[in-house]
Amino acid sequence: MTSDKKWMIYGANGYTGQLVVKEAISRGLKPVLAGRSTEVVAIASKNGLKSKVFSLSSIDKVRTQIEGFDVIANCAGPFSATAKTMIQACIQSKVHYIDITGEISVYDYANQQDNEALSAGVVLCPGVGSDVIPTDCLALSLKEKCPDATHLTMAWATKGSKPSKGTAKTAVEGLAHGGKIRENGVIKKVPLAHKERQIDFGYGPINTVTIPWGDIFTAYHSTGIPNIEFYFARSKKSVKKMRKQRLFVGLIKINWVLNFIKKRIDKIWNPNNADERASSKSYFWGEVKNKKGDIVVARFTTSDGYDLTAWGTVEVAEHLLQDHNHKGYYTPSILIGKKLMDNMPGYSGIEFDIS
Repeated sequence: MTSDKKWMIYGANGYTGQLVVKEAISRGLKPVLAGRSTEVVAIASKNGLKSKVFSLSSIDKVRTQIEGFDVIANCAGPFSATAKTMIQACIQSKVHYIDITGEISVYDYANQQDNEALSAGVVLCPGVGSDVIPTDCLALSLKEKCPDATHLTMAWATKGSKPSKGTAKTAVEGLAHGGKIRENGVIKKVPLAHKERQIDFGYGPINTVTIPWGDIFTAYHSTGIPNIEFYFARSKKSVKKMRKQRLFVGLIKINWVLNFIKKRIDKIWNPNNADERASSKSYFWGEVKNKKGDIVVARFTTSDGYDLTAWGTVEVAEHLLQDHNHKGYYTPSILIGKKLMDNMPGYSGIEFDIS
């Protein structure tokens, strides 16, 4: 990385943002810390870094704050409320944009800005955290084992981890939009908890349920596989509860109801501490099939998702701060390659079963 290049972590005062700051400092990097709260000033001062405080109230306002930077790492969610403004400001200021979203709508929007990003000579690469680096690399690895695959199924399970406040709030917003799968190349809306499946992550079969994970969008762009489903480990009892929640999806679309739930999360939510993250694991599983009926299954494990997200954000930021010829919309595996997975914290190595 050349010394004259600058990057910013926006949302540096959030739970995940602070982990990203810690990871950057551990690598000897000096990002500028920014956010909507003056908390970033104290965090920056404590670590000998520069800071900026500004809101995302307009593209013009953001543009004046990020001009002269080379990379913006957006860690301020929900990204449905922050990504569009920041992406437009980055395009206009000719700054590379990355974020840690898991929201399909953000991937879709970034992809729609591909031509503008190409013209500006900048990279748009949302989803550089636990969503979706591990699964994006998994999808590409499976595609290489079965180049004519027509169906991709992936799944995720965790042990000892729970979401941050930001992730919890995003999940609540997502309930209003139901489930999603990709069918014949097109994203299709399905009911919440659409399907269940028993999946063996390496410690015996457990129950899982479909969720609208980001790979419904990104894995298609990384592999071209037209049929994609994503599952998350949930007990049959939990799935039954999720299906009952379908009755209340309409209520969540009402602003005051959504805001009430978010405020409730702020009051009661306690995210993982460092010891809990150190003892937690993420388990990933994937399967591809082709028209002949050939099947390839793959599995691996990583560290806690939040530690992986901090690593991924800094890893991709460092890549973009080097000399490169990338521009336009990218998924992480297309930007850097599936070799990205080799350096993931806690990575067990990938195992394949071919039948």
